[in-house]
Amino acid sequence: MPQTIDQKLQKYFELTSKALKKVKIVQKHKKEAEDILDLAQRYFDDAKYFEKRGDLVNAYGAVVYAHAFLDIGARLGFFDVGKDNELFMVD
Repeated sequence: MPQTIDQKLQKYFELTSKALKKVKIVQKHKKEAEDILDLAQRYFDDAKYFEKRGDLVNAYGAVVYAHAFLDIGARLGFFDVGKDNELFMVD
């Protein structure tokens, strides 16, 4: 059975929340890492806002963007994520 948007949204909220907690900034790239992490957190916060308003499509889009920024930071080496390939695209 296909997942509903609400189910997908909850899955990404859980995944992204865990990822946000795991990210450690690499000092060599502190400025860039802080900028990317700030964007990720802002999109995550926006996603929660949209969800509260019942706008699940925009909530889903925002949380996916948030996680994409975390993946980008991890792949560029701006974040230390401990080679966690379950929360991040680091393979």
